[in-house]
Amino acid sequence: MSRTLANIFDIQRFSIHDGQGIRTTVFFKGCSLNCQWCQNPESKAPKSQLYFDQAKCQDCKSCIGSCPSGAISNGAGKSDVDFNMCNDCGQCVESCPNLAFELLGKSYTEDELLDSCLKDQSFYESSGGGVTLSGGEAVLQSEFLQGFLPKLKEAGVHILLETAGNYPFRLLSPLLPYISHIYIDMKFYSEDKHLKYTGSSNQLILENLGKLVEMDFPLTVRVPGINGINTDIDENEKIASHLNSLGISEVELLKYNSLWESKISRIDTAQKQLNISNNEDYLHELKKCYSKYDIRA
Repeated sequence: MSRTLANIFDIQRFSIHDGQGIRTTVFFKGCSLNCQWCQNPESKAPKSQLYFDQAKCQDCKSCIGSCPSGAISNGAGKSDVDFNMCNDCGQCVESCPNLAFELLGKSYTEDELLDSCLKDQSFYESSGGGVTLSGGEAVLQSEFLQGFLPKLKEAGVHILLETAGNYPFRLLSPLLPYISHIYIDMKFYSEDKHLKYTGSSNQLILENLGKLVEMDFPLTVRVPGINGINTDIDENEKIASHLNSLGISEVELLKYNSLWESKISRIDTAQKQLNISNNEDYLHELKKCYSKYDIRA
């Protein structure tokens, strides 16, 4: 019996935006990219982290006395957390009666996660849904998934992977027999831009996409549109040209969402607000750009 544990920061049931039908989306902690616009900044670090919602604080001060590192202070009628001093022990979570604190990142065994995912199996079957592996980057916890996915597949569950693709292919390869479909992101084609905005080269991503295409693996390429960062026509023509060379005839354009900015004051993260507009006018031009390369967007 495997003793490998997964670190999960959220399990979202009745999800309808992460694949077909009604799904359970499992958010794995840890990522190999550091995207400036990450929708889940709490997913980047592989370790569990404290999350503090000051709006829920009722100034009872119980958290201050419970913190062994002295990271919590009181000011202007609200508690405040110095994340540089916090050691993520979670004692404030236990002491707060108002649920203002949460420790993001919980360890699951294979059977614990399986039980959680199978709670809604009847909804998967009636809607054509299943389980979506998201994050962070689920593939970084490949050792756990190699034991977990066969059990999920044996239960007849459709498995979809949402991935950035930035890892050695040897981590993904043993998972493929159990995955039904992959959503893979293409943020940039230009390596210098990818490095600037995500902190990493895109060479592994391009290599892994090429290998999946060679295998004729069922996949959907998604291009997240970040206004003013990767929405220029020149960069998207480079993406479109590369996808066309691979024989890919369809991409999904993802609209920018700034809701993540409300999270960054609540956790220990270096991610900063971008104050980018949610205007979607660029989508029409990008559709025309991809159509020139015989790609339906």
